[in-house]
Amino acid sequence: MPTQSCDAIVIGGGHNGLVCAAYLARGGRKVMLVESAETLGGAARTVEFAPGYRVSPVAHILHQLHPSVVRDLALARHGLEYAATNIPTTALSSDGNPLILRGAFGDRIDGNLEHSDAAAWTALRQRLLRFAKTLQPLLARTPPRLRGGDRADLTTLASLGWRLRRLGRADMRQFMRMALMNIADALEEEVTDPRLQGVVAFDAVLGTHLGPRSPGSLLTLLYRLAGEAAGTQAALALPKGGMGAVTAALQRAAEVAGVTIRTGTSVTRVLIDSDRAVGVSLEGGEELRAPVIVSGINPRTTFFDLVGPTVLDTGFVRRIKHIRMRGNAAKLHLALDGLPTFSGVAASEMAGRLVIAPSVAYVETAFNPAKYGEFSSAPAMEIIVPSVSDPSLAPNGRHVLSAVVQYAPFGLKAGWNAGKNEFLKTVLTTLNTYAPGIGEHIVASELLTPADLEQTYRMPGGHWHHGELAVDQMLMLRPVPGVAQYETPIPGLYLCGAGSHPGGGVMGAAGHNSARHILARGA
Repeated sequence: MPTQSCDAIVIGGGHNGLVCAAYLARGGRKVMLVESAETLGGAARTVEFAPGYRVSPVAHILHQLHPSVVRDLALARHGLEYAATNIPTTALSSDGNPLILRGAFGDRIDGNLEHSDAAAWTALRQRLLRFAKTLQPLLARTPPRLRGGDRADLTTLASLGWRLRRLGRADMRQFMRMALMNIADALEEEVTDPRLQGVVAFDAVLGTHLGPRSPGSLLTLLYRLAGEAAGTQAALALPKGGMGAVTAALQRAAEVAGVTIRTGTSVTRVLIDSDRAVGVSLEGGEELRAPVIVSGINPRTTFFDLVGPTVLDTGFVRRIKHIRMRGNAAKLHLALDGLPTFSGVAASEMAGRLVIAPSVAYVETAFNPAKYGEFSSAPAMEIIVPSVSDPSLAPNGRHVLSAVVQYAPFGLKAGWNAGKNEFLKTVLTTLNTYAPGIGEHIVASELLTPADLEQTYRMPGGHWHHGELAVDQMLMLRPVPGVAQYETPIPGLYLCGAGSHPGGGVMGAAGHNSARHILARGA
């Protein structure tokens, strides 16, 4: 078959792949991006799940899109708009007495919160945001090597040390004490309101295989708070047109930069010659050649399916095999014939986020069955009704509800073929507790289990971060030691996906960092 040549080939048209391709092209490289699906975006899409009803099928709230990506790629000029910014979070209560966290991470709270809790929360919130701000610059940098590093690695480590020192002696001590704590202990030291404890604990474990009392769950909250949306740290935003609007803006930015994009084209093999990656083979036999190959797909898929373990060191293969990717979140979509009513929640608050996590104990109890391969009988949920602020997502006068549901383990003991309908009933029963009568307004429903996410969006284990965000799988340990700086053991082959630092979420930082690293190395 004819062979095409270019400077760099990016495998995978998810948001990180698009970001990486755009930066490489802006750096003067002739870039080709190859995506197996007919539609770009990976998990950052907008799809129609019922006639006239559209939804973001995986990620549905924007809270980490890196400001450098937004600025450098001029995403606003390429069509990115927000239907709502800095949306509030309503902590639902089964007795119809919710708590509303307004502004970024509860800058203001409405509801019957005790004065002592309000003061304690203000202090705790400010401290956590300062800690997260200290870590923030690490998101957009290649993580440092601890052994055999160069000047750039030493600079990164020194910069982190300086930022910690600038916290001041008291806060630095607190950071060192709290960094590896569980979120439940950190909250219970400061505030007593179970609704406030529950909603913050839920944010710390959202999308993870952790409960509030799992060690390190405070660190995952800091990771979340280090992000920003529409220019505000720790804020939440809804893109106009759903998450597919982010992908569309990134696609236009990549095309303007000169990237050639091929969809509906599957890569079957990374070509290796003299122990170096030199191109890719496509389904059908066509070959593309380039001195730089960048994979934006899952690390395990990259090394096991596209490279093959026979050309890799045995120890490295073992480390890749043992990356933890235990998806624990399902996604619920409801087409509704009208605006749902949640107990104690005014219609004006429905444009925000609603969370079912009324206490730390509730979230921890929801997590417990997942340890043993069972789904929660009373799941925790993050709910939005995006059609309130973006009517284009549903027919006139109707609405779409989108919810992330925890906990739903990928390795369900009974198997998802048998358990899916039962879990859907459980989810709807739980939802009805907080939104009585919602079942009467359901026109259509869709439940995506972790098994569905794996099959539809090529996420091994159904994990949207392409690997658990935990202390031993973050920074210079992500995805595994020896490949954490986007380079791989195979010269010419690089990573740029969510399985690399800094991880998942619609952030684009992994693509940004990988491209900058490649360009800096002159590859």
